[in-house]
Amino acid sequence: MLQNVHLMPGFLFELTKRMELFVAEGSNPTFRIFLTSDPSNAIPIDLLEQSIKLTNEPPAGFKANMNRAFVSYKPEEFDEREGKIRTMLFGLTYFHSVMCERRKFGPKGFNMRYPFSDGDLRDSSIVLQNYMDGAGGSGKVPWDDLKYLIGEIMYGGHIVNDWDRILCAAYLENLMNDALLDEAELFPFAEGKASFKCPVGATHGKYLEQIENELPAETPLAFGMHPNAEIDFLTTQCVNLFGILVELQPKDGGGSSDGAPTIIDIAKDFANRVFEEAQVETQKLPIDEINSKLSDESSRGPYQNVYLQECELINTLIK
Repeated sequence: MLQNVHLMPGFLFELTKRMELFVAEGSNPTFRIFLTSDPSNAIPIDLLEQSIKLTNEPPAGFKANMNRAFVSYKPEEFDEREGKIRTMLFGLTYFHSVMCERRKFGPKGFNMRYPFSDGDLRDSSIVLQNYMDGAGGSGKVPWDDLKYLIGEIMYGGHIVNDWDRILCAAYLENLMNDALLDEAELFPFAEGKASFKCPVGATHGKYLEQIENELPAETPLAFGMHPNAEIDFLTTQCVNLFGILVELQPKDGGGSSDGAPTIIDIAKDFANRVFEEAQVETQKLPIDEINSKLSDESSRGPYQNVYLQECELINTLIK
């Protein structure tokens, strides 16, 4: 039995009671029930406790997202496609990865956290292939139709904020055009600081090699964002991590009764070891030297001033 529980949570309470009845009265040893759902707070706790739970979450990182998205295409079917379609599918994989990975930047990425999934990529790929098969050998690509279907329906169907919709359309406007079929630059907003090309008509294996070998290191420049955008993301990630550690700590206010170290004791010991072994005191930034190499105060821009303030803050934290 397969049921999307996200659409009918009211049924789940009755289902939970029936499952308890099956346990009490016995059931066929081969009986199984499979439930699928998007994340939802409406799922009864009792049902979750009785279930074996499997989650399928997107991997962290742009390269991992692109790898996972691209391997969803079967190599034998992919390589049978026309070279033009293979190139467009690779570009679509890049677009999907960008839309999914921007969410990690919080409000800087999107105004809301949209539930983009592999199903959006799958359906968009089917639409693209059907359109291209229908076009036959005319050679003309219906870019406007594809941009509308992908940007306004497939992915745009999740988007409820006007500015996020404009952002999605801007990505597609840059991607879905004839330049894609001529080894387009997929990081157009990086201003030459990072580059990732879209090979034309390559095989499934060659595209995987392109992702593995040519994709630059993780950088907000890939999304057209300032490098400082990553600071907020990493800070939030760190706060969440230590929040989990605090939640795992025993709630008895004092030290453990058997003398075992608490989470706070372990964290303090680790911090002391880092400061001692890394000799943090000697790693202070040379503020005066940096200041002398920058231009005079009258011609400095905001980036230089922010950089100096960050250097001073780092030195303060080291103290």
